[in-house]
Amino acid sequence: MSAQSLVDVTLLLEGTYPYVSGGVSSWVHQIIRGLPDLTFSLVFLGGAPSQYGAPKYTLPGNVVTLRTEYLMESGQTLKPHTCPGHPGRFADSQAVHAVLRDTQQELPTDLIQRLLDSIGQEDGIPAADFLLSRAAWDSICDDYHRFCAAASFVDYFWTVRTMHAPIFKLAEIARSLGPSRVYHAVSTGYAGLLGAFLHHKHHQPLIITEHGIYTKERKIDLAQADWIVDSSEEQSDGLRAGIGYIRTLWIRFFQGIGRLAYGAADPIISLYEGNRQRQIADGAVASRTEIIPNGIDLARFAPLRTQRAERVPPILGLIGRVVPIKDIKTFIRAMRVVCNRIPEAEGWIVGPTEEDPVYARECVDLVNSLGLADRVKFLGFQKVENILPKLGLMVLTSISEAQPLVLLEGFASGLPAIATDVGSCREIIYGATAEDRALGSAGAVVSIAHPDATAEAAVSLLQDPARWQEAQRAGIQRVERSYTQQDMLKSYRRTYHAAMQR
Repeated sequence: MSAQSLVDVTLLLEGTYPYVSGGVSSWVHQIIRGLPDLTFSLVFLGGAPSQYGAPKYTLPGNVVTLRTEYLMESGQTLKPHTCPGHPGRFADSQAVHAVLRDTQQELPTDLIQRLLDSIGQEDGIPAADFLLSRAAWDSICDDYHRFCAAASFVDYFWTVRTMHAPIFKLAEIARSLGPSRVYHAVSTGYAGLLGAFLHHKHHQPLIITEHGIYTKERKIDLAQADWIVDSSEEQSDGLRAGIGYIRTLWIRFFQGIGRLAYGAADPIISLYEGNRQRQIADGAVASRTEIIPNGIDLARFAPLRTQRAERVPPILGLIGRVVPIKDIKTFIRAMRVVCNRIPEAEGWIVGPTEEDPVYARECVDLVNSLGLADRVKFLGFQKVENILPKLGLMVLTSISEAQPLVLLEGFASGLPAIATDVGSCREIIYGATAEDRALGSAGAVVSIAHPDATAEAAVSLLQDPARWQEAQRAGIQRVERSYTQQDMLKSYRRTYHAAMQR
């Protein structure tokens, strides 16, 4: 491929754009559309085809290609056969695992290069060797006896197979994917690991942007996962009480591949200082980290202010996916308290329900059990422009966030917010600096999983028009000063061009 035909930026996307709407996907679409002078190639990594439908977005004209890959299909085409394998091929793998177990050790660049070059290669560690060989079996057995003999061997064996099999798929993708001037992973995890593969293969820059910290969010997911069965008898060196080895193994796995991704990336971008410090604690080199806040299109949202009714409507909106990390149930329970105080109040849950149908059904059942069937409405995915002017408050009850776009979009449309004390919500609502805080509060911050506090904060704002208007004014001024799309796009254009020059 000639230099002239190189795509400018290849975006590596795990479980987001263009098959999932809202949140990070909205941001990706915003970046692509906002930088029409650059060409983009997209690589989407999903679990299984059944988890996704048709694309939720029409791809902009500067998207050259979209490649869709499903990692849960890894290894399924291999037929069982006799395969002795070569123990020596696993030496680098074992050495990397040893370093990843000790978070204080640096990852040797030459070792990482050799390992990434060998994965999936016939003269290295082919998929058949890892999944079928006697050498792999011996390696797994050895690690089991050394690190987790108290756990079920069957659980350990299939955990190791399940977490590592996608790596061979990523190596295959990296070998067949064309070069790009810049690779940009919009998370660590499997997308970040693919970025590390591509960086080492093509010697082109890798950028990582994390909205939420991937390892933290996976840790929350894994703590709640009912498909992992912990043994009460498990005892293992260095494990915290109450967390079994298999669950901890998954956590360490994502921490490990996160370190591999950080090691290959420059710059490593976060949305606010708290997450930048978390990246450094997780292994990112501090000098490579930087902050680029989210930005919203004021021209899109500011006109919505004129559509607002003179009287503040007693309608509370939660815009987000109906999944456990958004803690929709706390919003529903808060609505029971709000409706007791303001009988005409309504709660609108605006977001897709198909990602976790079981949880969505539990939320509907909770609404019915609390007698809120005519007060709380599930509206599914909607255009936010049609929803924001009709709301009296934006409510966010998530147990983990970074810098939620919905709060910024709400502010720009003239909508105050109630949010849990996660991510940068506190600085978005109260201000990040002394000058910013002088603008005033744009709503209220409450504790996680606290329906009563959420309801009390909402009722206080809805029943005090003067305070509501002060919060509206503070939100508008804050977003116009610090969170504009223009500034964000300028920062990413500068970041991309600086990487291309390297």
